[in-house]
Amino acid sequence: MDDIVKQAMAKWPNVPHCYGWLALDARGAWRMRDEAAQQAGAPGDKLNNPTLVGFINRNYAHDEQGRWYFQNGPQRVYVNLEATPFIARTDPAQGMTVQTGAALPSIERLFLTESGAAIVQAGEIVAQVDDRDVAPFFEGLELDGKPAGDDALLAWLENGAGTLVLHYRGAQVPVERVKRNELPQRFGFVPTPQA
Repeated sequence: MDDIVKQAMAKWPNVPHCYGWLALDARGAWRMRDEAAQQAGAPGDKLNNPTLVGFINRNYAHDEQGRWYFQNGPQRVYVNLEATPFIARTDPAQGMTVQTGAALPSIERLFLTESGAAIVQAGEIVAQVDDRDVAPFFEGLELDGKPAGDDALLAWLENGAGTLVLHYRGAQVPVERVKRNELPQRFGFVPTPQA
């Protein structure tokens, strides 16, 4: 957390929290949601200012209830999560990174939803893989010792028969099926924090 944020928190400890105004979309973009966007259920405007995005990334955390927020000076701005608390992207040099810029040098487990969304777990980080990166990422999947083609993968998603693993940076990562609606409870995060 930035020092200036810590100082503001100490100076103004009782600033009310903010809900609904900031969102993280499924491609890792921060979105500002004004009142009109909130009322319409719209995703909001994508934040493109690198200084602001960097500030949010450095001051992104969660509370004990699993609500993710951006600490904006003394105020917590709770984040609506379209997918998971982090969004992972492939990176040629680092393997995978999340929207905050943190690298994932290893992955402990891969989860696939019924629709084929990929969720990686690396320590405390739970991240959905950006849909634009899923196809090359899936090239490392192996079902019962053989490359998992599209048909085999679809059959596995439907019935779970066989052992599916992901070859990632020299490791064999176990793959599990998970239902999309079970992600928040399983990984302890709140998709839409409320006051």
